Amino acid sequence: MNILITRHDKIGDFITALPMCKVLKKQTNHNIIMLVSSINVQLAKKLDFIDDVIEYTSDNLVLLKRLSRYKFDISISGYIDFNLGLTLFLARIPIRIAPSTKIAQIFFNKKIKQRRSEVKKKEWEYNLDLLKAFDKNLKLEFTTPLLQIQSKPKNFIIFHPGFGGSSDGNLTLDDYLNLAKSASKIIDVIFTFGPDDRDSKEYIEKKLDFNASIRDDFNSLWDFTQFIATCKLFVSTSTGPMHLAGLINKKTLSFFGEDLFSSSKRWATISDDKMQNNFELPKNYDRDFYLKIENRLLELIK
Repeated sequence: MNILITRHDKIGDFITALPMCKVLKKQTNHNIIMLVSSINVQLAKKLDFIDDVIEYTSDNLVLLKRLSRYKFDISISGYIDFNLGLTLFLARIPIRIAPSTKIAQIFFNKKIKQRRSEVKKKEWEYNLDLLKAFDKNLKLEFTTPLLQIQSKPKNFIIFHPGFGGSSDGNLTLDDYLNLAKSASKIIDVIFTFGPDDRDSKEYIEKKLDFNASIRDDFNSLWDFTQFIATCKLFVSTSTGPMHLAGLINKKTLSFFGEDLFSSSKRWATISDDKMQNNFELPKNYDRDFYLKIENRLLELIK
């Protein structure tokens, strides 16, 4: 049986669908093919529980052609939109499972009411629950890390201040500098930036008055993930790179929005709980709140 798993949005969203793939692969003999956005293609190909990867495109005809290379028996979609739903319908996949949400649900013939906005579970748990519509006897359990990278950890800490516009709770850049300055007295510090973080990078470079390195020269998501695997701690807001750290079960110090929908109750990583240090940030957090974060950081690196 060929099963198509779709999650064609951002990095973190893609990673929250991976437990679904691992459960299916470990407990069945089916072929697991994943449909993902272009940024996630290379990383998806590194996962041993995914048999093949299809790059998503909004061009229906091109996507239909890519899907037609396989005879899919079923599709399971963690996130849907009109274009995806229409294309899967036109591809004549017999069983199409998705959350019962948005107008796009009209293209799916097995719809699951989840009410994700109530945040009774984490995003990856909601994705896992979709498997019940496929086989209620599956055990929704998996082991971590989902991606094992053989690397020798080094004594440095990563601060990733950028967020690509996808976070509702983050420290100010000045407080990233304050945190990093405190950490630099104990451990080597490296700031990392993605292609959309140019303004943040320029600000950090301008204000940097202590010993720290800056890196934005990663060739790919896979390259960045390998680098994260060598650090002692990854500090960031709730964004794609945080989920990369969770994918390899790296220790994280993470910042989330204060409201329930953007909190760690919804967007925590897929790593072990003991590896996570999560803070929900008030929009106008005060000095005392900042000091709680700094104290926890120093505890982790000492």
